[in-house]
Amino acid sequence: MADLEKSNQTQIERIQVNLLARSERTVLNWLCAQMPPWVIPDLLTAIGMAGALMVFIGYICSNMGDGWLWWSIAGYVIQWFGDSMDGSLARYRKIERPRYGYFLDHSCDGLATTLVVVGIGLSPYVLLEVALIALVGYLLLSIHAFLLVRVLGEMKLSYAFAGPTELRLILIGLTLAMIVAGSDPVLFGTLTWFDFIVGSIGGMLIMFFIVQTALTARRLAGEDPVRRQ
Repeated sequence: MADLEKSNQTQIERIQVNLLARSERTVLNWLCAQMPPWVIPDLLTAIGMAGALMVFIGYICSNMGDGWLWWSIAGYVIQWFGDSMDGSLARYRKIERPRYGYFLDHSCDGLATTLVVVGIGLSPYVLLEVALIALVGYLLLSIHAFLLVRVLGEMKLSYAFAGPTELRLILIGLTLAMIVAGSDPVLFGTLTWFDFIVGSIGGMLIMFFIVQTALTARRLAGEDPVRRQ
């Protein structure tokens, strides 16, 4: 119990080295300063989830016409705003609730990502089986990040200089390409270029997980050597 209480009081080190981190932080700090008092972190979390639901609905409805993809693009922007601002506002106002915030934020992240990726897989542009590869990659990296908090006290927020914001921009670019090219650009058999891109992203995420797991295990093996009796 003492160890648990100690871990709850320990400040988690946030490691974020993605390309847009500095400029994004400047924007978020400015937005935090503009927020009226009635805007609270939980409201922003709800806005982020609403944005993820918009992305999902836009992809589903794109089966009726690619104009719905603009709805998904708007959803990405709203989801970025809510997801990025909830924790930022709490830290800006110094009203953090570490355990509650950590639990709620990452629970919503998992659900939001599932909505986005499954929505892509249920659109006419990407096979669901391919989209699920990307979802598996995201969930594996999430597991790795959560384990790092426990064993190293670090929260890794980016991999290969890319974080959630860069990934959203990639997906917005992919969605714009869907609007321009339609669902016809076949690469091989029934696979399209969109299948290849989404599958490649999923493959890279899985590879990052494998590499980072090996590196972390090696580091921990050195810090926590075998005890001999």
